Amino acid sequence: MPAQSNIDMLEKVKGSLEASKGVFVVDYRGLTVKEAQELRRALREANAHMKVYKNNIVRIALNEAEMPNIDDMLKGTCAYVFYEKDPVEAAKVLKQEADKLKKMQILGGIADGKAISAEEALAYAELPSRDELLAKLVYVIGSPLSGIAQVCAGPARGLVTALQAVADKQAA
Repeated sequence: MPAQSNIDMLEKVKGSLEASKGVFVVDYRGLTVKEAQELRRALREANAHMKVYKNNIVRIALNEAEMPNIDDMLKGTCAYVFYEKDPVEAAKVLKQEADKLKKMQILGGIADGKAISAEEALAYAELPSRDELLAKLVYVIGSPLSGIAQVCAGPARGLVTALQAVADKQAA
């Protein structure tokens, strides 16, 4: 019979998996408490949170939730970064902190419903965020429209200029 603490931890892992869109697995060996706190704070700003659970319990929770198999990543000292919305923002924070601290390594994870390797997780960090993509989309859509508006207004502007010139000539 499993210990009650393990059963409680399994429920917490299941809750984290259900509340998130995916998870990154991180080897956090060597981080000081202060560095871990700074990492957690940065992740919270990116709508993500980091938890440390037993690897076997995470494996059981993933199997019960019928999520992709990432057993090869669940070795050693692992922390799990659950993101709520956008994997890009969480991946950017992880990459930035890993580069800054030189003690942490991204092992992979689950994004968009499939298992991803460390290289794929780092590739997410190179993508523009959702907000950046929306801003670019608005610019791309708005650019031709403003050009069309200027072209359509051109003849009217020319007519107004010509009428103003005639009015000035008659007034003189």
